[in-house]
Amino acid sequence: MQAEPGIYGPLQYSQAWLWAGVALLAAVLGWYAFVFLSTRQPAAPQQASRFTPPSDLARLKEAYLQRIDAVTADADAGLLTARESHQELSLLVRRFARDVTGIDAPRMTLAELHGHPLPPVAEAVRTIYPGEFGLEPLPPVTQSAATARQTVRQWN
Repeated sequence: MQAEPGIYGPLQYSQAWLWAGVALLAAVLGWYAFVFLSTRQPAAPQQASRFTPPSDLARLKEAYLQRIDAVTADADAGLLTARESHQELSLLVRRFARDVTGIDAPRMTLAELHGHPLPPVAEAVRTIYPGEFGLEPLPPVTQSAATARQTVRQWN
């Protein structure tokens, strides 16, 4: 039996259509790569820390002691809650350590502070923690302020 004369096998596409499709796909992928790479921030070169210790430690201590007194006064005046006062005192001790040593103590957990050579700061923060994160009733703000003052005063 012969095939019907009206039915033809599939026609082949021209090679030009294949290469046009590949070129279009490459153009789209290239566009995505360009957009992705052009919107990335350039990597900052790694530089050694350029920390310089404070030249006048006594003046820095006095400034932080005044800040601690200001937090205590704000807590007594009712401008800060007890928890906010404890958190501010902890942050002041951490910032003092950063300003003296260059170690980024405000961003560290208590465990990370214990891992660094900052035992007075780690101990002060550990003492203030119940006021920051503990259940009510919180320890007195004056107790945490005394711990913060002692840490700042005893720094060498």
